[in-house]
Amino acid sequence: MSWVVVGASGMLGSDLVPLARARGHEVTTVGRGDLDLSDPAAVAEAVAGAQVVVNCAAYTAVDAAQDHEQEAFDANAVLAAHLARAAALTGARMVQVSTDYVFDGEAAVAYPEDSPLRPRSAYGRTKAAGEWAVRALAPDHLVVRTAWLYGAGGPCFPRTIARVVAERGGAEVVDDQIGQPTWTVDLADLVERLVSARVPAGVYHGTASGRTSWFGFAQAVVTSGGGDPDRVRPTSSQAYRRPAPRPAFSVLGHGALVAAGVEPIGDWRRRWETAAPGVLAGPA
Repeated sequence: MSWVVVGASGMLGSDLVPLARARGHEVTTVGRGDLDLSDPAAVAEAVAGAQVVVNCAAYTAVDAAQDHEQEAFDANAVLAAHLARAAALTGARMVQVSTDYVFDGEAAVAYPEDSPLRPRSAYGRTKAAGEWAVRALAPDHLVVRTAWLYGAGGPCFPRTIARVVAERGGAEVVDDQIGQPTWTVDLADLVERLVSARVPAGVYHGTASGRTSWFGFAQAVVTSGGGDPDRVRPTSSQAYRRPAPRPAFSVLGHGALVAAGVEPIGDWRRRWETAAPGVLAGPA
C-alpha cells in the first residue's frame, strides 16, 4: 500500500517509516520543512493518491501548551482536520495518533475506547479536538491512542531518568500516577498491523499491557542500566507540581483490538527489557 506519514522525523515516525517500508509499503514522508502544513490545498496535494495517511505530527510540550494553546491547537487539531479532509477526498484511510490526556485520569479501571473525553489540560483539549476532526471528516479513520511513549528517536523519560541518576546519584519520581510505558517500535508495529488487517474504522488503544507508576518505570530503567533501583525514591504529584495537570490514571483498555482480532502490545516490563539497550544508547 502507498502511505504518507506526516511527522516522520519524530520519535514515533522514525520507527514507523522504516518498519512500514520493510513490510512492503511505499512510504512518502512529509514534514514541516517539506510544505506549509497549515495550507489545506498544499496538504491535499501532498496526500493525493495515497491509500493510507498517518499523522504522527503533534505539539507535545504539555506544560508549554498551557500558555500556548492556540499554537498547540493549530498543530494538534487544525492540521488533523486538513489531513482528514484530504484523506477523505483521495479515498485514503486516515490514522490519527492520539493520547491518554483526552481523559480525566480519575478512573479506577482501564479506560474503554468509548469512554467520554474529559481533558484537563490544554494539550488534552487540543488532542481531543483533533480526534473529533478526524472522526467527523474522514469516515475511514483509525484513532490510535497511546501513552507514556518512549523510543530511541527522541527525548524520552527513560533516557532522562538514566542521565539524572548518573549525574546526581539519585532521583525522586512520582509514585501516584499509573500508566503503561509504551515503546515506539511496538506502537509502529501495531499501527501497521491495524492497517494491514483492514480493521473497522474506529478508536483503538495502542499501549503496552500491564501497568506501573512512573516510580516503578524509573526503577526498571535504572536496573536495565546496571544501577541500583534504590537510587530512585518515590514522591507524590503534590510535591512535584507542574503547570499542566497530569492524569493520575492512564491505563487504557484494549477491547477494540481484541474484538478486531488484533493482538495488543505485550507486557510493558518485558517490552522495556527488549527496548532498553537501544533506547538507553540514544542521545539524552
